[in-house]
Amino acid sequence: MTALRSLLYAAIFYPATALFVLGCFIGALFGPTEMRSVVLGWARFHHWLARALLGIDSRVVGEIPAGPHLVAVKHESMYETLEMVRLSREPPVIVLKRELSDMPLFGWATRQWGVIPVDRKAGPKALREMLASGKAAVASGRPVMIFPEGTRVPPGEAPPLQSGFAGLYRALGLPVVPVAVDSGRLWGRGLVHRSGTVTFLVGATIPPGLPRDEIEGRVHAAINALAPQART
Repeated sequence: MTALRSLLYAAIFYPATALFVLGCFIGALFGPTEMRSVVLGWARFHHWLARALLGIDSRVVGEIPAGPHLVAVKHESMYETLEMVRLSREPPVIVLKRELSDMPLFGWATRQWGVIPVDRKAGPKALREMLASGKAAVASGRPVMIFPEGTRVPPGEAPPLQSGFAGLYRALGLPVVPVAVDSGRLWGRGLVHRSGTVTFLVGATIPPGLPRDEIEGRVHAAINALAPQART
């Protein structure tokens, strides 16, 4: 039954996503606010679909503050990428891999929403581009969301933070809101997703201006707070 529900979810979600991308093109004709409303509708639709078909819901412990800040999120599945859009008070600018922002149609929609594309193979050049895009995001007053470990990881794993996080933290001068997530228990890389509740644990806000070792240590501990037995 779990596999059947998962297949039905995929059969509905991905075609619906194509329709929402089309809606982004229409919304963009009327301005960025309308376009962002379409994306928020997509995130809300995904939340409803996951809850109705898969039996997956979210529990938020703590509160994501308003205003510009750097949101550092644990990344175990696709689930939190859309849920964080829904849960944020303001539409976050999202740091993501360039391959997604270069996709036909979908990539255009992500750029209209506001993303900071990162080419992991470009080295220092990628870091400079990320910092420039990050400063533009700060100027707009929107929060910036980053997955500081760089990629999805299985439950219980806690790799070191990517170097781009510390560079972005230093350049933007923003406080950091760490968010721990345990979605990987239910939502792995395969097609089958199990029912249950995903916890979003919002940690205490970390001030700007800390030394690299300290900010990386505090963020790493906070985003892995739901996995006490994490393997480094």
